[in-house]
Amino acid sequence: MLSPQLRILGRFNRWANRKVYAAVAGLTDAEYRADRGAFFRSTHRTLNHILVGDRLWLRRLTGSGDQPSSLDAILYDDFPSLQAAREREDERIVAYVDRLEEDALDRPCAFTNVAGEAFTFALGPLIINMFNHATHHRGQVHGILTGLGKESLALDLFIYLREAGA
Repeated sequence: MLSPQLRILGRFNRWANRKVYAAVAGLTDAEYRADRGAFFRSTHRTLNHILVGDRLWLRRLTGSGDQPSSLDAILYDDFPSLQAAREREDERIVAYVDRLEEDALDRPCAFTNVAGEAFTFALGPLIINMFNHATHHRGQVHGILTGLGKESLALDLFIYLREAGA
């Protein structure tokens, strides 16, 4: 049986994405698409990138699912479609970590990145990287939101644990 940490991270990731998407839903289309100086420039592009990253990592980890061709791919041009895809991907992530067995975490996972470079790492750290990557870019969206004068988001794992009663 898998230790609870990755299961907690899967659910935390879903919770945090929902919080971010709820906040972003209050933006005007102009605010949503404006270049705000983030790595992927806008909220729109950053949210698409987080989904791209999750799809790439799940494809590498599971061998199934979509494999976007570039890190800056726009998978969905409208917010409602992107939000629905985000929900589906979060359910895939939760289901994936729920199925994992503890002994799988040390198994080597070989993959090729979008630049064509080949790598092999243990599965466990790659799963953690997938969650860390999403957290990193959600932080950029948070920065955009606060820069627009929107309410600050409380996205700490501690807050999720308190809300979830864990």
